[in-house]
Amino acid sequence: MTGPRRGEALRVAAVDLGATSGRIMAGTVTRSGVQLEELHRFPNGGVRVGGALQWDVLGIHREALHGLREVARTGPLHGIGIDSWAIDYGLLDRDGVLLGNPYSHRDSRTDGVMEQVTRVVDPADLYATTGIQQLPFNTLYQLVAAQGTAALESAETLLLLPDLLGYWLTGEIGAERTNASTTQLYDVSRGEWAIDLAKRVGVPWAILPEIREAGDVVGRLRNEAGRDIGLRARVPVIAVGSHDTASAVVGVPAQTERFAYISSGTWSLVGLELDRPVLTEEARLADFTNEVGVDGTIRFLKNVMGLWVLSESVRGWQADGVAHTDLVSLLAAAESAPALRTVVDINDPRLLPPGDMPSRIAPLAREAGEPVPSDPVATTRCILDSLALAYRRHVHGAARIAGQDVDVVHVVGGGSQNHLLCQLTADACGLPVLAGPTEAAALGNVLVQARTLGADLPDLAAMRDLVRATYGLRRHEPRDGLDWAAAEARLPTR
Repeated sequence: MTGPRRGEALRVAAVDLGATSGRIMAGTVTRSGVQLEELHRFPNGGVRVGGALQWDVLGIHREALHGLREVARTGPLHGIGIDSWAIDYGLLDRDGVLLGNPYSHRDSRTDGVMEQVTRVVDPADLYATTGIQQLPFNTLYQLVAAQGTAALESAETLLLLPDLLGYWLTGEIGAERTNASTTQLYDVSRGEWAIDLAKRVGVPWAILPEIREAGDVVGRLRNEAGRDIGLRARVPVIAVGSHDTASAVVGVPAQTERFAYISSGTWSLVGLELDRPVLTEEARLADFTNEVGVDGTIRFLKNVMGLWVLSESVRGWQADGVAHTDLVSLLAAAESAPALRTVVDINDPRLLPPGDMPSRIAPLAREAGEPVPSDPVATTRCILDSLALAYRRHVHGAARIAGQDVDVVHVVGGGSQNHLLCQLTADACGLPVLAGPTEAAALGNVLVQARTLGADLPDLAAMRDLVRATYGLRRHEPRDGLDWAAAEARLPTR
């Protein structure tokens, strides 16, 4: 592979896509550290088309090319890696042409499909094979919902979103393993697609592409892609941990194996890093998921609704012209609001769709016998207290079920900048919280690329050492004074 000259710093592009925004970062890796420079950011979100919620994936591709042009314009470019949210996919026909815009996992077409599938496949058998948390929007259920559609009947290949964008850059087809493992169509014990499961539920298994590893070279830029970016060299596109949480866990600057992580953003992913899946009945009933991580690890975690609930509330208040509802003002006021006055199940499925979030929090509070938040500050405090309680429940639950002690909780992602949430998490968990870095997913993306390109980063420990050497962390010690266990007992047991 043609790469940087000996002693030259490695400079790569990380295309890091979230459900509400996308970022293209230039990452520079040397022996002493890893630096990120954000060169392009753009808003993202589902688009309503004919009553369906879909992704403008061509627009995402256009924005990614724009960002890659900026990386190439401002310095050398040795590699490109793409990570994004999981589960959603595009379908290609036999000519390699996209069959319509990919659906958003927040679209209502999967309503009731999970129950339909579990009448065919016992949930215990489903979990024993895939190890995946039952979420109504998993790829498995999206494909069952698509049965009988012209797109699925015409499909030759299914590509998860990072693989779709990589295909447009290189012409190469495949499925990176960390993201493939989230689909509920992957056999987590055997490390391959669960073909028998796909057949049982009527999913056309032949559309599932060959699995590749994080660190594999997907291919080199097509000539036309290189021209669009402004490059003469056919730069390699490298498969990273293409599920953004897989990349974020690489970027967790842990010094011990006894750590829990919270990748806190639109979604919160709360869990442990293990060397093998936990497929017990206790794990299934607690709804924990076993997703593959980089270097053969297992991300034993729980999906939590996350800061989506707060950001969607803020969006609604500002659209309605409510004063003093910028996030900074709300967090400052919420810090002095009564603690644990109102707590709700932040993972209630009614909080999944976009729209008027406070009007859905109110009935959750009433149903639980909790005081209904009366204003934006009270609602903000309710959301943060409820998130911290969810983090407590799942950090402790993961440790108990996996039989692994936890000494510290690392919070990475956008939520690591929310000082109040991080402090409440330390208080709720009764453990120190180390907050940062914010761009953990982009860092993990960059570090996996750098290793493929020849950097001396033989394992995850070496990558994390480099992150820790570069970025300062903010430490939150747990405080006494509130009965978090009693507050947790007020939540539904679901």
